[in-house]
Order: sequence, then structure tokens, then C-alpha cells
Amino acid sequence: MESKIEILSTLRIDYTDNLYKVVDELNRTLKKDDYMFGLALDPEDQQVAVLTIYRT
Repeated sequence: MESKIEILSTLRIDYTDNLYKVVDELNRTLKKDDYMFGLALDPEDQQVAVLTIYRT
């Protein structure tokens, strides 16, 4: 069985200290609906976060 992950959207936003809490809650709440959220810092600008929404 092969799992395919599809990127639905990517958003660049200003990083804040508690942003990871929002992403964690989204993942916990919407996992059953086959959604997954990723958060990473932009390697070129550490003040910008990249939020990615996936369908699994």
C-alpha cells in the first residue's frame, strides 16, 4: 500500500513564538480527515515561517 501526500497550499507568514501551537492543534484535530500541517522557517529569512497544508 502506497501513501501519497498532496500539497494543497503553502503560505509564508511572519514567525511568532506560539505559531507551532496552532499547527499542532490543527494536526491533532484534522488528522482523522486526512489533513496534515507542516511548519518550517524560511532558510533565507528566519523571521518568516512557511506553513504547508497537505492531504494524506
